[in-house]
Amino acid sequence: MSDLAAALDVVGPRWALLIVERLLDGPQRYGDLQGDLGIGTAILAARLRELEEAGVLRRLPLKHNTRAYALTERGEALREAIEALSSWAARVPAPVPTEAPDHATSPRSPGVGRQDG
Repeated sequence: MSDLAAALDVVGPRWALLIVERLLDGPQRYGDLQGDLGIGTAILAARLRELEEAGVLRRLPLKHNTRAYALTERGEALREAIEALSSWAARVPAPVPTEAPDHATSPRSPGVGRQDG
């Protein structure tokens, strides 16, 4: 397995790098992460657990049975990669999707709505 493949096993799943990016600003509470990212509870819990198991972040116990999350040294080391990806996205915007020609969505297009039988 290449080093890149190993890294993607940790931070490749959707939301993982966005969580790390938020934690680069300092520890965050679960509810704040969820609200800031607009991520579902089950997905956030799964990603936090995966990142914790990978040694990227750690849980910080707070009062009233709430938790906060902070990056470990391994997580902080992702700063340069996240900044590079952000810079790349700003320099090289995604292509604008083109609309399908009218005939492609027309009910009279060959095969559309036709029943073979």
